[in-house]
Amino acid sequence: MERVYSPKAGANEKKYRHYTVNSYVQSELTADRKKEFFYIGRDSFVIDALVHTFDGGYAAESADKAISILTKVLEKRSILPDLFLVDASAGAEQINRIHRFIADQRTLATVPFMIEASLVNAKELHHLRTLSFVDEIIFMHRQADKLSAKLSFIKKIKDAENIKTLRQNIQSQPAIAKPTLSSVAKRAFDIVVSGVVLILLFPLFALIALAIRIESRGPVFYIAKRAGRGYRVFNFFKFRTMEVNADKKVQQLSHLNQYNADAAKGPVFFKVSNDPRITRVGAFLRNTSLDELPQFINVLLGDMSLVGNRPLPLYEAETLTTDNWAERFMAPAGITGLWQIKKRGQEDMSVEERIGLDITYANRNNFMYDLWIMANTPTALIQKSSV
Repeated sequence: MERVYSPKAGANEKKYRHYTVNSYVQSELTADRKKEFFYIGRDSFVIDALVHTFDGGYAAESADKAISILTKVLEKRSILPDLFLVDASAGAEQINRIHRFIADQRTLATVPFMIEASLVNAKELHHLRTLSFVDEIIFMHRQADKLSAKLSFIKKIKDAENIKTLRQNIQSQPAIAKPTLSSVAKRAFDIVVSGVVLILLFPLFALIALAIRIESRGPVFYIAKRAGRGYRVFNFFKFRTMEVNADKKVQQLSHLNQYNADAAKGPVFFKVSNDPRITRVGAFLRNTSLDELPQFINVLLGDMSLVGNRPLPLYEAETLTTDNWAERFMAPAGITGLWQIKKRGQEDMSVEERIGLDITYANRNNFMYDLWIMANTPTALIQKSSV
């Protein structure tokens, strides 16, 4: 048996009906209903949290039952869900199966697809993070209160990407657009250049690593979570230029922030001139931009591109969830980009100017535009300042 939840007519409380796939019962809808969920799993806590967050929705125990319900929903042209949430315990085969069905339906392909992973182990979680079609992994047992904010942001990203795709296509295309010549050329260029750079500069990598370890104990690489295209989080690589645990001192240095942004009023970026956390070797690496070299690993892995918008620390990305700013995440993350060649090193650059340039690139990005940006960058490796 599956359950469908819907608002009780004339009241705020919610009720549910039991039904089977063969005797499908359409939920009672009210004119002011706004959001519905579609959950695949059996966790009663998650279902209750969804019921209290949404106006209505569906819960199915397996991919087969979910597909049957969705088929009937599409046939009857019922209200479509605003979220697909699949319990990780369903397993990889079930997750892939329901996603393939959703991706084949043009009207469902833009609906956010999340995984609920409260009860998975580290190995399973690592595998889930490799699934490119998953928009977000959420831990409802700890983050149920964050679901609405996460969903709102992902919908803005997916809606923006969908609008962009529609503008680029004169005729109707499948729900999953085929790679364009420009995107294929961009990726091929990224692979070739990053691969060659990593091979040729391996001896330099070794020397830099030795210098870092001689000056201070700690890891050679600075590895941090960054948000890239579509707010997808990945491990970002740089040579370590600061003392260990430098990230924990951001609040202590907030009064020196070059951007001087008010977190309560808008997006927040953090940058300090003559940062006291930087080591002597780190200062040299930053001045020559040698600290950026490990990002070619990210490019080779596909997390970043040679040209794009800078991947942001999560505390910065979380402030860019409004309609005005979310569009900048349509573009891939990059080593260099439009704002670097336009505004790099200008201390009076405002947050609005920087994001405006990011959005301009997101709307115009293509392989030829990337080549123009690279031609106007003294080199993708030597930059006057780093982020």
